[in-house]
Amino acid sequence: MKHFLNTSISKTMNKSILALILFVSVKVASAQDFHLSQYDAPPMFLNPAMTGMFDGKYRVHGHYRTQWMAVATKPFTTAGISFDMPIKKFGAGIQIFNYRAGAGTYNVLSALLSVGYDVVLDHKKNHHIALGVQGGIVQKSVDQSKLSFGNQYTTAYDGGFDTGLPNGETFSNSHFMIHDINAGFLYYFAKDNSRLNPFVGFSAFHLTQPQETFFDKDNKLPLRYYAHGGVKVNVNEKIQLLPKFIYMKQINDQEFTATLLLHYFLKSSDTYLIFGPTYRNKDAAIIEGGIKKGNYTARLSYDINTSSLKEVSNHRGGFEISLTYVARRSKPNPLANCPRL
Repeated sequence: MKHFLNTSISKTMNKSILALILFVSVKVASAQDFHLSQYDAPPMFLNPAMTGMFDGKYRVHGHYRTQWMAVATKPFTTAGISFDMPIKKFGAGIQIFNYRAGAGTYNVLSALLSVGYDVVLDHKKNHHIALGVQGGIVQKSVDQSKLSFGNQYTTAYDGGFDTGLPNGETFSNSHFMIHDINAGFLYYFAKDNSRLNPFVGFSAFHLTQPQETFFDKDNKLPLRYYAHGGVKVNVNEKIQLLPKFIYMKQINDQEFTATLLLHYFLKSSDTYLIFGPTYRNKDAAIIEGGIKKGNYTARLSYDINTSSLKEVSNHRGGFEISLTYVARRSKPNPLANCPRL
């Protein structure tokens, strides 16, 4: 019985400590942006240069992610929608994302406009460089009355947070709005029927480093960088492999993710299945599956937590779903089709 009580208390304390860690991550959220496991499913989220770089009239994308359901009373959620379209050599689009984290209802709402431009490097139109810029507004808010702080933790009654105790914090505001400017470039090899179609890109976010804070302090939104790439490998008529990677850096935070997806084409040339693993360094092992049929592409993924929090989370991480619709053209696209998209 004593062992059971000690175990129960230990689990309670671990979850309380995890809740505190998650709050601290919200408190210093200006030092680290949110991430997605299906990082390239919403293309403008990854790189503004991917705006309008596809074969079709227009593209609509919806995305949803939920994380930390195993340990948080209010899990972290990410929801977004985007629209983009090619206009001759240009691309234009809009992206709206909303992030919500934890018991303090920390919320980030962003609305960004994107413009891309495709540069053809050779007369055969196989080698392309796409350039893109993105700008808009970001609103951040938090409900201080719902937050718990480290100096409110008490060991009484098996431990917990007493919100009646002074928290020692002084908020200057509960919400603010800032501007945001991002940019990027993408190289891709677009030769039809090629065995290999490589692509590589780089993007930078928060270029103007706007001031943001809930406290009476000077604090700049730090730059975030993405380097990403991969290659489409046409093994045969039924099998296509897509190894790819992404590297992210923001101040001292770094993230490396490697993915290998298999596309298996069915009898209908317009339909293929998607399946493969992803590994995010020191954070999660991810399984992804999906289907592309006609104009629609649906993808599902689940994160298996492998970080230092795995003992508390029982390896349970995040669930993610995305759906993309591409309206087809009645005439050939004047832009060569990027094999990545």
